[in-house]
Amino acid sequence: MARTIISSTLAPAAIGTYSQAVKVGDTVYLSGQIGLDPTTMQLAEGIDAQIVRVFDNLKAVAEAAGGSLADVVKLNVFLTDLAHFKTVNEVMGCYFSEPFPARAAVGVASLPRDALVEADAVMVVGG
Repeated sequence: MARTIISSTLAPAAIGTYSQAVKVGDTVYLSGQIGLDPTTMQLAEGIDAQIVRVFDNLKAVAEAAGGSLADVVKLNVFLTDLAHFKTVNEVMGCYFSEPFPARAAVGVASLPRDALVEADAVMVVGG
C-alpha cells in the first residue's frame, strides 16, 4: 500500500530522521510533538504552555493530513512528571470532545530538548 508523507509549516520541522506524519490508506500516524514553537523552534516555557503547544502542533499536522483532532483514535502522552497528568486532561478538554480517543499516559525519565511533555497520535480519515 502506498504511503504519503504529511508535513505542515504550522508545526515544527522534523529535527531528526522522521516525518511529521505518514498516511497509509485512511490511517495517519502522527509523530511525537513536543512544545516547540514552529516559527522559532524554541521550547515553550512551563508545563502549561508546552501542553498547549503540543496539541496545537498535533492539530496542525492532523489538518495538513486532511483531518482534525476529532479523527484521532489513539493518543499517547509522555510526561517527565506524572503530577502534570491532571493538566493534560484539562487542556485535552479544549482540543477533544466525546467520543474521546483511546489514550495512554506514560511517565518517562526525559524527552528531546528537555521537554516536559510529548504526544503522538493515530488518526483515521476519509473511510
